Amino acid sequence: MMTLKVNGLYHEIDADPETPLLYILRDDIKLNAAKFGCGLGQCGSCTVIVDGNAVLSCVTPLLLLEGKQVTTLEGLGTPEAPAPIQRAFIEEQAVQCGYCIAGMMMRAQALLQRNSKPTDEQIRAELEPHLCRCGTHMRILRAVHRAIRLMDTADASASTQGSAP
Repeated sequence: MMTLKVNGLYHEIDADPETPLLYILRDDIKLNAAKFGCGLGQCGSCTVIVDGNAVLSCVTPLLLLEGKQVTTLEGLGTPEAPAPIQRAFIEEQAVQCGYCIAGMMMRAQALLQRNSKPTDEQIRAELEPHLCRCGTHMRILRAVHRAIRLMDTADASASTQGSAP
């Protein structure tokens, strides 16, 4: 038995320690944003964030996650209040089939947590491990830039609300 923290909630997991995180997320915790693509860590569809780093959940065994924070796309925002990265992908219409996009959003989110002003080259390098055949790459790039602006606006609003007159 292991305790796994996902999206801020603790889950008691009774599984083989070698079980890939992806299976735990989808089968046990019933979170389905991370997708099974290749099962070999080569497509990026299963990307989640673990302690601030983008990881491929299909090749990350449960035993490596004790005491760590796992964040999935479901943990970033809600349909009613999407996170800036989610809102930006919607507003830029960066999604076609949607299969790889959750992983791309998670990798972009991890990048923006480390670097709030990445260059186009840094964004492209970060998203390079993802396989996508839809052809929305320029919209995805625009969505990441829009997320940066949305985060800046949210940060500015938070800082002005925090100062008393």
